Amino acid sequence: MAAADGCAALRCPTPGVPGRTGTPLAPAALARPTPTVIAPIPVSAPLPARLRAPALPARARWRHALACAALACLTWLGAAGAPAQAQGAAQDSAWATQLHDLAGSFAADQDISAEWAWKVLSQARHNGRVKRLMTPSAQKAPTVRDWQAYRERLITAARIEAGVAFWRRHQRQLQEIEARSGVPASVIVGIIGIETTYGQNMGSIRVLDALATLAFDYPSNHPRAFERSQFFRKELEQFLRLCHSNDLDPLTLQGSFAGAMGVPQFMPSSWRLYGRDGNEDGVVDLISSPQDAIASVANYLLAHGWRARQPAYLPVALQAQPEQLRALLAPDILPTFDQATLQQLGALPQPAGTQYDGLMALVELKNGARAPEYILGTENFYAVTRYNQSSYYALAVLQLGEAVQQRMQQLQPQRPPAPKAEP
Repeated sequence: MAAADGCAALRCPTPGVPGRTGTPLAPAALARPTPTVIAPIPVSAPLPARLRAPALPARARWRHALACAALACLTWLGAAGAPAQAQGAAQDSAWATQLHDLAGSFAADQDISAEWAWKVLSQARHNGRVKRLMTPSAQKAPTVRDWQAYRERLITAARIEAGVAFWRRHQRQLQEIEARSGVPASVIVGIIGIETTYGQNMGSIRVLDALATLAFDYPSNHPRAFERSQFFRKELEQFLRLCHSNDLDPLTLQGSFAGAMGVPQFMPSSWRLYGRDGNEDGVVDLISSPQDAIASVANYLLAHGWRARQPAYLPVALQAQPEQLRALLAPDILPTFDQATLQQLGALPQPAGTQYDGLMALVELKNGARAPEYILGTENFYAVTRYNQSSYYALAVLQLGEAVQQRMQQLQPQRPPAPKAEP
């Protein structure tokens, strides 16, 4: 989505949330006006005869009373709304100040001017939906994790067929990357399928707004609010650098509510660090180039420890006692145990005699009210969780890729048997 004449050609901002203009207000605009004091007339003092209202009929008096009551309600609502308006104005002022400060941090930058950064950031709009999606709900019941339900939701027949079509279109590149890097085509296809259904759903929220909202208005009731807001502030900075160096228009790029972009849903920092030019056109384009997305996913996994020609997970026969199971699950998804230790603790890799010399983790996959399932996650399984830190996600990625590969094999035309040699 590179702009025709570069990032300097910034388009008009899209409408934001009402009341969130991002325009700083002068201090005088926030000060309460001094009220005009009018001396009250004593309640007991009679009105002069010429000011007394004439007597009204009963129906008119009733309408008059209703009108007075309505006026009183409107007056009360106006008074009650004043603090809310002042609070909104203060929030807008703080929002603009934070954006302006971030733009100022580029003052000594040799690549981006503070003026350019402010020209972009001043058009960021607060997105209330983004904040709501990130806000923990106190009323929501704790989520009951269910691996089988999660799997059925993600690994669908439609997604498998879309994966087959994607694999066929890019088969040569997938084969070349697998041979060169050791990252299997099935894993790359699985990640892109889970992330965006092969580019069909890349998000519709303006990335600038999402990152600015989470950087400067992260939900305060989140247990890691400060840490997360700092993370998104850095991602917002990386987004500006990405757009500036790659000639992308920061006002039109869209993505997820967390600011992830493109076919592989990379955050700005990941795009800059791990993005690769898969079609060799001189540009890393993760939005409209599936070839670049394929190369970038493989590069990301390699950078996070993928080991060629090694499995990502193994079945396990579990014979552990309760205290042994607690010890096995303590490291979570971090590969910690060698085969000998696993066997001592009652976790036997399958099939028996499996040769794998790396460390493994016992991964528990809860199934709601049913019994949980267990697998052994290898260092390659852990590498997939660096993309998304969820064992459920990682196994769904791997099993989607396997399902697509199996479907590809089913659809391959069967070769006719060779004719028998004549005697």
